[in-house]
Amino acid sequence: MPRESHKRGKSIKKRGISKEQICVATALDRQGNLIIEPLCKGRMTYKELENLYKGHIGENSILCTDSHKSYIRFATDFNLDHKRIKTGKHKEDIYHIQHINSLHSNLKRWMGRFNGVASKYISNYMHWFKWLKIFENDKDSIKTKNFIVQSNVVYAYTKVKDFKLRTLQFV
Repeated sequence: MPRESHKRGKSIKKRGISKEQICVATALDRQGNLIIEPLCKGRMTYKELENLYKGHIGENSILCTDSHKSYIRFATDFNLDHKRIKTGKHKEDIYHIQHINSLHSNLKRWMGRFNGVASKYISNYMHWFKWLKIFENDKDSIKTKNFIVQSNVVYAYTKVKDFKLRTLQFV
């Protein structure tokens, strides 16, 4: 492992964005489609954005982002109309980033109960959170039915041993 593990959810030593933290990329559209994936360690780059979002964003879409510079090249290369919200602002005309900020807040609150998550398992937690967000407005009986159906159909041959022996995603 390139760094010492944070036992029992110890806090990190560096403030802000650093190689000690995993960058989780999120995207949300007006229809409720959600992309939430661990992207890299530290600051994201254009290449990582391209690998994650390629094929997920349609032509003539409007990309509304914060002021990170990687989005500029991404929007240009994919011919997207880019609405960039300046640092310290949350809204410009009718475009805003409040929905994604709310999603980030909910994710941080939800992850806080686990007191730290191992890097190799973070994608599992992201899928779990995404599943909860997709079915959050359904009744409990429908959630239970969906959980049973989805857990038995798609991953019928998955073994716990396979999860434990996975290689690290972010080295």
